[in-house]
Amino acid sequence: MIDYASLYAQMEQTPLANWLEQLPEQIAAALHDERHGRLPQWREILKNLPNIKPSKLNLHDGVIVGQPDDLTAEQFAQMESQLRLLHPWRKGPFDLFGLHIDTEWCSDWKWDRLKDGIAPLDGRLVLDVGCGNGYHCWRMAGAGAKLVIGLDPFLLYVAQYQAIRHFVGNNVPAHVLPLGVEQLPNQLAAFDTVFSMGVLYHRRSPMDHLITLREALRPGGELVLETLIIEGEAGQVLVPEGRYAQMRNVWFIPTVPTLLGWLRKCGFVQEKVLDVTPTTVEEQRSTKWMTFNSLPDFLDKEDSNRTVEGYPAPVRAIVVAKRPYSSFALKFRIDRTRNTQYAIFANG
Repeated sequence: MIDYASLYAQMEQTPLANWLEQLPEQIAAALHDERHGRLPQWREILKNLPNIKPSKLNLHDGVIVGQPDDLTAEQFAQMESQLRLLHPWRKGPFDLFGLHIDTEWCSDWKWDRLKDGIAPLDGRLVLDVGCGNGYHCWRMAGAGAKLVIGLDPFLLYVAQYQAIRHFVGNNVPAHVLPLGVEQLPNQLAAFDTVFSMGVLYHRRSPMDHLITLREALRPGGELVLETLIIEGEAGQVLVPEGRYAQMRNVWFIPTVPTLLGWLRKCGFVQEKVLDVTPTTVEEQRSTKWMTFNSLPDFLDKEDSNRTVEGYPAPVRAIVVAKRPYSSFALKFRIDRTRNTQYAIFANG
């Protein structure tokens, strides 16, 4: 059962209430069976999950739901068999009643890098763009957010989120919607914090993406941005001619100074770097819950500092910035952005 009634009720008492005029219709269209041939199968999987009430819930130290004594051996086997049908599991890990879902990404590592450097989430309205199956949404709720809305149009990830929601219950205010960032209302200006992690390099127009994120923030709100970067000076950007680390849709990978410049040009202020970390084969790898190729297969076998295409191996930066309170300053920055050309140095 995929039901967002609890989300709608929570939104009614927030600055997001106006979105309710179109949101139910958007979700219904996205979840129409014709949108994906496997959607009926995923609905059946969710229906077949055992009904178990967890004796504990810990979203602060991970996504830890229940303990082994909460269910029978038969229920455990049923749960595991159904969850494995939702392969591949990319973001996590999850611990469900003693079942460890070892996902491709150790997403908890990324959370640990940023959690102490961002504005506290307690009581905040939070948006997570490109959230995947919602792992970080649960962690944001565990950090005290009033309401977390994640966006991801890939319906398998939405089904994985719904499977976790089945066991967590409806009281935790974290929701993953089957929508893309383009379906946000224009100039929403409602969220206290907006996350965009692992999205920017997939956008054909990174400037437009940053402006969309800014418009979703209330004045004074904070953007938390994580993206691939390369070493170099301001103005330098890697534009892969083909794939990058076997990913087809990678468009722009900036240097850190270039990324901070993009933020300023798009109307953000107080931009700063929280973390720069190479992605290792310990953090991203194949597992029994994600059996396809992963980072070890995407790096040069002779030189792990290069991708198989010969580009610099993945390094990721986490930066934060704020939407200014002054509308005059914001308009000035937007006007400059629309009339500014920026240099691209192909292939770094």
